[in-house]
Amino acid sequence: MNSLPVMSRDEVRRVDRWAIDAIGLSGLVLMENAGRQAADVACAMLDGAVDGRVAVLAGAGNNGGDGFVVARHLLVRGIAVDVYLLSEPEKIRGDARVNLDALVRLGMVCRPATGHTATSMAERWGTYDLLVDALGGTGITGGLRGDLAVAVEAANATGKPILAVDIPTGLDADTGQAAGPAIRAVRTVTFVAAKRGFAAPGAAAFTGRVTVADIGVPPDRR
Repeated sequence: MNSLPVMSRDEVRRVDRWAIDAIGLSGLVLMENAGRQAADVACAMLDGAVDGRVAVLAGAGNNGGDGFVVARHLLVRGIAVDVYLLSEPEKIRGDARVNLDALVRLGMVCRPATGHTATSMAERWGTYDLLVDALGGTGITGGLRGDLAVAVEAANATGKPILAVDIPTGLDADTGQAAGPAIRAVRTVTFVAAKRGFAAPGAAAFTGRVTVADIGVPPDRR
């Protein structure tokens, strides 16, 4: 971890804003780059096998949008992938909505991940070879509640390998602490820089192996 660039959540947000405002990269471009890099890691975790089954667990925000990009790239590579939404589709906006609509146009039927018990969801998700955590990003602070907490508990209960997109849901990006349920990933693909909290004692139990992915933005822009 010491060899990787490290930033707080606010520093990463400033880099993203600089990329959009100063050099004209759209949020869609950044999301596409992030999702494609995460899809590459997912494929590596499947050892290149196209017969693996992947479940992408997606929230309503930009982290969910990254997940939609992951799902699209897996789909076009011939990998069986299902998307589980922790939101009503009509509540998804902005760049995330654009990528959700692209998935739907490709024939993807997204499945609800709300209103279930952790046990029932764990049984369903346990049939997959890999879970992709795109439930919530760096903006989440404090303990998880409601359907989000249930989904995180269910994902962990499957015993299946989990790839966290940017940060394991429920882990604080700055402190590396979990105030409640948090995804326990075997790998985390994070963007721009490693998050400050990743170096905290005990954080590795949630992040697993961390990969910092290049999304076309220099990390020294703060």
